[in-house]
Amino acid sequence: MDKKVLIADNILLPNTSDMSAWACIACDQFTSEPEYWNELASQVKGKKTTLDLTLPEIYLEDNADLRIEKINQNIKNYLNDGSFVKLDKGFILTVRSTPFVERRIGLMATIDLEEYEYSQKSESLIRATEGTIEERIPPRLKIRKDADVEFPHIMVLYDDENREITETLYKNREKYKKVYDFTLNMKGGKIEGYFIDDYKEVIDKFYALLDTDRLVKKYGKDDKFLFAVGDGNHSLATAKTHWNNLKKTIPCQSRKTHPARYALVELVNVYDEGIYFEPIHRYVFGVDKDKFLKGLKAVNGGKMRVYDGKALTNQDGDSDLPTGIRAVDAYIKQFIEENGGTVDYVHGDENLQKLVNGREDAVGILFEKLDKGDLFRYVSKNGAFPRKTFSMGEGIEKRYYLEGRRITK
Repeated sequence: MDKKVLIADNILLPNTSDMSAWACIACDQFTSEPEYWNELASQVKGKKTTLDLTLPEIYLEDNADLRIEKINQNIKNYLNDGSFVKLDKGFILTVRSTPFVERRIGLMATIDLEEYEYSQKSESLIRATEGTIEERIPPRLKIRKDADVEFPHIMVLYDDENREITETLYKNREKYKKVYDFTLNMKGGKIEGYFIDDYKEVIDKFYALLDTDRLVKKYGKDDKFLFAVGDGNHSLATAKTHWNNLKKTIPCQSRKTHPARYALVELVNVYDEGIYFEPIHRYVFGVDKDKFLKGLKAVNGGKMRVYDGKALTNQDGDSDLPTGIRAVDAYIKQFIEENGGTVDYVHGDENLQKLVNGREDAVGILFEKLDKGDLFRYVSKNGAFPRKTFSMGEGIEKRYYLEGRRITK
């Protein structure tokens, strides 16, 4: 096995006294809630912030090219004016609390994109857990292809039932240098970071998870499956696409060390107590509600609930979760193609119901929760789930942009 699948690289942190303004939530959240982004912009105005360096997806149809051009210029300005501090090669242990969990432990580390494949039946060391929509990559590629620095919201899961890697680092965290400790904006909780400089032993522990006897016992076969993308799959797929395009222009001898070959992510144990899976619901609007609901009754979506703005109704079918979601998504797609309308993907029962309330042209479809302990076994056997099957926690618990990494030479 290529022992470069996981590496310790230089990580950039902001040179600022206001970390709360700096760190902003993942761009793919609150895409139907402009009030969230307006309030955030008001809070961080005039301060160093990743909101100036990333593109919230709510603005993808709002002068995106101009916004991307400004973002890339902001990154260059931040690089030139001393806004970053570069750490020596290593990892950062992250300790996050949210309004919903007391503690979630992660590890900021760099993975090799050559070992990642997002196809539905991938057998690579790093795999997608949900379906990847190819047409979602180009707008993100516009952002990455000319950016000098990446700011990831990607969370990658690993399957360590004995909890021997990040949990051990957490127990010994006092021996490491604390590099940040602050309250996240917009009610995102708190976060601490510790710089892990003795990283070689940590890397070896990750590779030990690929022991053949262990894999056969867990998955029924010697499936070399180390990391599963839990959040930010399209962002990682974009990084992979960018690298595939770029490496064609680079001499072979330079490819192994080029920074764009790698991506910074947060590694989290799927068994971490702060990790819980929440369903991602469908918010369909701009439709003839009665006509949509009538057609939906004929769809075997498994165990799901339907909210019409007045009542929450059980619509139980006998499909398993992935099959049910595929059936509902196929119906939504066909209905919109034939009749018009829009679909969005929403975290949280209350958030969905709030969006539907008061609208005569909207419906909410609520799915069941996935058992996180089944994730690796299912993906090993069947491949990726349908896109937008699950979310790791509520929207406010998503990873905030904080650390960065240079991806150009």
